[in-house]
Amino acid sequence: MSQTQKLYVGSLPYKTTEDELYQIFSQFGAIVSVKIVTDRVTGQSKGFGFVEMEKADDANKAIESVNGSELGGRTLVVSIARPPQERERGGGGRGDEGGFQRQRRYRDR
Repeated sequence: MSQTQKLYVGSLPYKTTEDELYQIFSQFGAIVSVKIVTDRVTGQSKGFGFVEMEKADDANKAIESVNGSELGGRTLVVSIARPPQERERGGGGRGDEGGFQRQRRYRDR
């Protein structure tokens, strides 16, 4: 049995729904999951998402057919999804990224 294959789908119109993506990709084989990435605060689409297909062969057919096609006036970009990268938690930008950093000179006074 083939392993599932996750696809990256980019350049989505912001009004695209997960149901619409499901309809587009289900023509090529069984779908395991569909997820459109949204902004945490506003809930608005970020213009990309992921479709996980049951079979890698079906995923390749979907890439060949859907990549470069048009949806809502935008040209879709479809490719094999890269594995997620580890992200640093927290915020504030207080690392070694340059910029002015205040140093305390008399810490033990």
